[in-house]
Amino acid sequence: MKLAQFFQGQELQLGIVEGEKLSPLVFTGDFHAWLKAGKPLTTTGMTLQLDQVKLAAPVNRPGKIIAIGLNYADHAAEGKRDAPKQPLVFAKFPNSVIGPDEAITWSATITEKVDFEAELAVVIGEKTSSCQPDEALSKVLGYTCGNDVSARDLQFGDKQFVRGKSLDTFCPLGPWLVTADELKDPQKLAIRSRLNGKIMQESNTADMIFPVAELLSFLSRHFTLEPGDIIMTGTPSGVGVFREPPIFMQNGDLIEIEIEGIGTLKNLCRNKI
Repeated sequence: MKLAQFFQGQELQLGIVEGEKLSPLVFTGDFHAWLKAGKPLTTTGMTLQLDQVKLAAPVNRPGKIIAIGLNYADHAAEGKRDAPKQPLVFAKFPNSVIGPDEAITWSATITEKVDFEAELAVVIGEKTSSCQPDEALSKVLGYTCGNDVSARDLQFGDKQFVRGKSLDTFCPLGPWLVTADELKDPQKLAIRSRLNGKIMQESNTADMIFPVAELLSFLSRHFTLEPGDIIMTGTPSGVGVFREPPIFMQNGDLIEIEIEGIGTLKNLCRNKI
């Protein structure tokens, strides 16, 4: 099932996507209210054309965004780093979340090196603490496309990740959430990014150093995962900062993140004056 959030006026509503149509749920409220209500799935019986609705991020206010660094060996290698022995964990602030077709924005007075990172984003479905790898995937509600947008000058200048990864609009998610029952194996998915139509990253989630089940088990041993939390699982090689010469996103660029079995997340870039 593809579960989408969309705008009804100024309010958020959920619906089920089938092909080019969206069937709104009877339930009124956003994703987190829906979780607390027990995830009801009754639809209104009406349908909307998908291209006539404005989609929002499938999870609009996560309690935590937990990100994993260097989780593809080729990405570690392009940055001249050793592959980590255990997951490298950092955080992005929830204010960074935007949805499909929303603009990634930044001010040149803060950063001039804004990079893209295609990532599989995992959405937690139930409270999880100290789970074993063989039960970890049962805790997943679903998956979506993520872009771990990164201000490289801040990231490398600070020598830690949070500020450079957490500027407003620096965590696009979407276009919808594909539930775990439909996407049973998250380690067999082609993943790519395109900048203005040109492929920049192309890999497969099979190449993760730490698969999703191992990541969730590891994380849950350190802190409780709550429903609606998001895990950004790392990016493959091809990011802009390690290219010769480096390629950073510019005003007017279109960045697309595509993951097999999920869809394509598209965002324009806007440099604020």
